[in-house]
Amino acid sequence: MSREEAIIHYKTAVTVFRKWLTEGLISEDELANIDAVVAQKYGLSSSSIYR
Repeated sequence: MSREEAIIHYKTAVTVFRKWLTEGLISEDELANIDAVVAQKYGLSSSSIYR
């Protein structure tokens, strides 16, 4: 998977989880944890501009 594809996959996943947050299905803490896991999966550092 190319870097560009990884970023697209990351952004797509996070969009879904943010929707869950607005619907009350997950909390902000859970979103932060999920974001960290998804970023790690796609090779994005915590200081990445895409996060």
